Amino acid sequence: MKYILLVFLGACSYGILSTIVKLAYGQGYSPAEVIGGQMFFGLVLTWIPALFFLRTKPGKKQLLLLVSVGLAIGSTGILYYNALRFIPASIAIVLLFQFTWMGVLAEAIMTKQMPDKPTLLSLVLLLFGTLLAGGIFETDGIAQFHIAGVVLGLLSAVSYTMFLLFSGKAAIGVNPWVRSASMSTGSFLLAGLVYTPVFLWNGALLDGLFPYVFLLAFFGIFIPTVFFNFGVPHTGPGMAAILGAAELPMAVFSSFIILGETVSALQVTGVVVILLGMILPEWLRQRHKRLKSSLS
Repeated sequence: MKYILLVFLGACSYGILSTIVKLAYGQGYSPAEVIGGQMFFGLVLTWIPALFFLRTKPGKKQLLLLVSVGLAIGSTGILYYNALRFIPASIAIVLLFQFTWMGVLAEAIMTKQMPDKPTLLSLVLLLFGTLLAGGIFETDGIAQFHIAGVVLGLLSAVSYTMFLLFSGKAAIGVNPWVRSASMSTGSFLLAGLVYTPVFLWNGALLDGLFPYVFLLAFFGIFIPTVFFNFGVPHTGPGMAAILGAAELPMAVFSSFIILGETVSALQVTGVVVILLGMILPEWLRQRHKRLKSSLS
């Protein structure tokens, strides 16, 4: 249960990001400044504790593998934040949330085993709840789609799926803190290649950018990367994808509390359905175990 809780909390931390990004964009900061700053401070935050666990350094192959997984984290942020420039956060997060079925499907292909009935039921509930919570069924929901935003949003889902798949399998013998720091290194390198790190010298950090990028680094790099590195090897990528659905309710909640955005009854219903879809599979499994043990 503690590993399930870690993955759940890591997913919740992701849900805060869209609100912070919208606030930063509202202050006139560019994607290069926001994304680059997040990845830079994510690198700093993850390496500080990792330095105390470097007694057993990862080998070159392990380090390269972990840095490669970090590329998936970085590309998810880059793709998702750019999708927010073309489509509303509610639509972008629905597209990102396609990782729920992508992760379960990928695990089924890798293990050559069909998902059990509770997992399939959970996926149906999660997808339906996501559409409700994302406002797709609202009057102007479909009208807000933009082809560039849709493509970027779906690609962010693919990238996030890759992160969930390999974060629990890459160099699991390496200390989780060092794994997290190595992954954040990959994220920063990718951001540096895509965007010139102008925030380091254009004065934006001292001009108000710092609080936004520090919070993005803390909730978008440090907490989820560390929590997932501790939790996903024990829950598996399929369960991690289901638990990752906690991101959307948190996104809706933070937008309502911080941004004052209106939340409709359909969106609230969607959040409830998502939470049900997360809890149901484990409850059904535990119920089945109790019945099986009582019969034996």
